[in-house]
Amino acid sequence: MLAIVIPYFKINFFEATLQSLSNQSDKRFKVYIGDDASDENPKEIIKKFESDFEINYHKFETNFGSKNLSSQWQRCVGLTSNEEWIMLLCDDDVLSENCISEFYKNLEEVVINNINVIRFATDIIDDKGFVFNKIVFHPKIENAVDFFIRRQNGGTRNSLSENIFKKDIVEKIKFKKFPLAWHSDDLALLEFSNFGDIYTINNAIVYFRLSEINITNKKDNVLIKSKASFKFFLFLLNVYKTKFSFQQRELIKKKLEKNMLQNKKDISRWFLIFSLYFRNLYIKDFFNLLFKIPKSIIK
Repeated sequence: MLAIVIPYFKINFFEATLQSLSNQSDKRFKVYIGDDASDENPKEIIKKFESDFEINYHKFETNFGSKNLSSQWQRCVGLTSNEEWIMLLCDDDVLSENCISEFYKNLEEVVINNINVIRFATDIIDDKGFVFNKIVFHPKIENAVDFFIRRQNGGTRNSLSENIFKKDIVEKIKFKKFPLAWHSDDLALLEFSNFGDIYTINNAIVYFRLSEINITNKKDNVLIKSKASFKFFLFLLNVYKTKFSFQQRELIKKKLEKNMLQNKKDISRWFLIFSLYFRNLYIKDFFNLLFKIPKSIIK
């Protein structure tokens, strides 16, 4: 069976999220709502849907999301029972009414191919409910590394909500911690798939909510996102460099340097990247980077 886990904090679009679950043509799922010590009580909204599908609501006493959002995701996973598959649905995203039915229709093929990650096509919805009609499709079966590189080249997009994971993999590997959980979902696709294949259901859609209150669209957290990106690309080169080809590693190094140079005065970043290049004998990159050190740091 499928567990749909909602890490809850914002009430603004929460009813629309639950309504999209109520609209599902196939109700073979259980919903787990993990309230991250929010000041916005969702219980009245939840009551409206208690007869539509099974809901398990839990309010945590301590807020995790403001400090480490991926830890909030992980403890919400811990609310689940004996379900084999898990979807982490953000509290403002919505599903097309055939998402769950298509999941079960395709599940046999997923199991035959020994795939741990399933995803849906995506579209964007704004805070007024307007759908952009910019649907992103993917190959039916695509290697996770190929998708990751395609995304880094600007050829596609990804969000947490559109994915369904094998639950035992999530419990074993866990979501990695980056500031704002920025790139935690990217790394999850790579790790949870074991850098293998991802199965796509293209005839059902997850609508990602783009509004002024979500992390993706906020403009006051650019430096934090840059810090997270630096940590993410550094992690890939430190831990998983053998998973990528030479050309792919070159792209990751460019991404790493770009995010480092967004805050040139952060000495720790210079130390970490020089240490990485020295250990891996990236001699040319090492010396090229020397000429970019700000004079203030040299002094």
